[in-house]
Amino acid sequence: MPDKLKILFLCTGNSCRSQMAEGWTRALKADVIDAYSAGIETHGLNARAVRVMAEAGVDISGHHSKTAEELRDVAFDYVVTVCGHADETCPAWLGDKATIVHVGFDDPPKLAKDAKSEEEALAPYRRVRDEIKAFILTLPQSLRGAKSR
Repeated sequence: MPDKLKILFLCTGNSCRSQMAEGWTRALKADVIDAYSAGIETHGLNARAVRVMAEAGVDISGHHSKTAEELRDVAFDYVVTVCGHADETCPAWLGDKATIVHVGFDDPPKLAKDAKSEEEALAPYRRVRDEIKAFILTLPQSLRGAKSR
């Protein structure tokens, strides 16, 4: 059996979108992908991201926020940047061996900051969670032949 693809999902703070992507990939594609997530910096695990992933049956509560530098020794096949800032500031060394692909998703904390209730605040988290799941379901086929940005 061929080795699994190693994919890093990279975001600014490794608190929400990249954590969701890692969680979905582990839940849906663990037979073909070793999933990792990291940030340009660390912001801690977002409690609302944990909550909406649990609603969908995926437990990411044991994840922790880490930087890409902490994963420097992992030979990634692909780095998927999930936010514009990570795409713009992706450490150059990640592209030495990996193909870097940008697939951007809205930032739930930013969209929820002016919410009038917790339920209203959770709506963008749920939407982005579901958009990330739809993307993960396309893996690894959607990355094959992708050109590094």
